[in-house]
Amino acid sequence: MKVSQENTVHIINKVATVTIVVNVLLSIGKFAAGFLGNSNAMISDGVHSASDVLSTIIVLIGARMAVKKADNDHNYGHDKFESIASIVLAMTLFSTALLLVYTGVKSAINASKGEFVPPSYVALIAAVVSIVVKEAMYHYTMHYAKRLDSQALKADAWHHRSDAFSSIAGFIGILGAILGVYALEGIATVVIAALIIKVSYDIIKVVIRQLTDHAASDELYGKIYKTISEDSDVKNIDLLKTRISGSIVYVEAEIAVDATLNIVDAHAIAQRVHDVIEATFEEVRHIVIHVNPYGVRSADEERTADEERAADNENLQN
Repeated sequence: MKVSQENTVHIINKVATVTIVVNVLLSIGKFAAGFLGNSNAMISDGVHSASDVLSTIIVLIGARMAVKKADNDHNYGHDKFESIASIVLAMTLFSTALLLVYTGVKSAINASKGEFVPPSYVALIAAVVSIVVKEAMYHYTMHYAKRLDSQALKADAWHHRSDAFSSIAGFIGILGAILGVYALEGIATVVIAALIIKVSYDIIKVVIRQLTDHAASDELYGKIYKTISEDSDVKNIDLLKTRISGSIVYVEAEIAVDATLNIVDAHAIAQRVHDVIEATFEEVRHIVIHVNPYGVRSADEERTADEERAADNENLQN
């Protein structure tokens, strides 16, 4: 079921507001736990949560721009703004991962030199709270991302999970430091950074497909083709093309109908095919249906046929 533009904006605002409030509270809690518990890892995690507020604002702007209706400057809508927001978010994730690699390597080196002061259990408790809250935020945001089919919200959901990963690294490191294995924090941090890099890569891969007008999946193409062919008045499907733009799919089709039909009846068939596709596939919009006369060749097709026959005759003579 499609969500109206008004409801979409309302949901995006609600998710963004919850995310910002949660991240602000987490940042304050992590900073306090980091200073009180003598944990640089927790202080760094607090900075990470604080930066997430900016990321959420980016997602909010991109997602809200994407649902705006077409205007004189953007005749086909604003869907790709959401893809742009996803790119920014993916690059933020990647940058965070690089920072974690640096922090992890530095922590491991310092631990090997004995330059390490063990943290307290306050930091450990804060890490556990962060893991639970961030994993809950992942599921909360992903629920609405799937409902709206919003790539930007999906990216933000993965951002929450990457934060949970970071807190897991912090938990392992803090626990290891308390138990005397000081290098464990750095090693765990580097491993988690690698997982975050993989997440950012997956997001970028999807967005590239959206921004380069990649065709829809073979499965969706086949379903659309079958839907059109089931119309008894469609004699043939001369052309069917699809392209992904943002989170929606554009469809262009040429259908052949009885050549003796008048223009009104032919148009009615095209409109019916258009309406069936739109009603059947939620992700499909901006459908263009062109009608061809069945069994009648166009001038271009006749020329092509003549050229093929001439080439065949020349080959026979040679």
